[in-house]
Amino acid sequence: MNSMDVNNAMDDRKKRRRLIAGVLFTVYFAVLFYFLFFSEKMGRTYSERAYHYNLVPLKEIMRFIRYRKVLGTYAVVLNLVGNIIAFMPFGTFLPIYYERCRKMWYTVLYSFELSLVVEILQLVFKVGSLDVDDLILNTIGGLFGFLVYELVKQFIRKTTERKKHDD
Repeated sequence: MNSMDVNNAMDDRKKRRRLIAGVLFTVYFAVLFYFLFFSEKMGRTYSERAYHYNLVPLKEIMRFIRYRKVLGTYAVVLNLVGNIIAFMPFGTFLPIYYERCRKMWYTVLYSFELSLVVEILQLVFKVGSLDVDDLILNTIGGLFGFLVYELVKQFIRKTTERKKHDD
């Protein structure tokens, strides 16, 4: 196999990976959108309750920590860990799909912006609640997702280097 064939094979693999990442990214957005705006399990369709919002940073996070025994483990994990986990795929897929986002601060910025859009939409449509703490947790989730991307990238690079060295 000559170098032209090797380069074409590598380009095909990159295109295939990008296509798979794009499909997974789209599925992720559909699932995220459903849970944030329509899921009955998340209380999104119950419109008769009064709308709540929080504009004080760390207020709800501290409330969940302080009253964890009263609220229960499920509610605490769902709110605190769930908001982080919900945005981790965003932070992982973004740098795969968009080359510009291979710099951490772009991914963090776009995670913040997406979370801000979600919170504003929840305010406008009175679904869920606008919560600055969700903005913080979601942005942290995007950052953690980027760190996962970096770890996987390093693992793949080391594995590829070992294969080349072994051949």
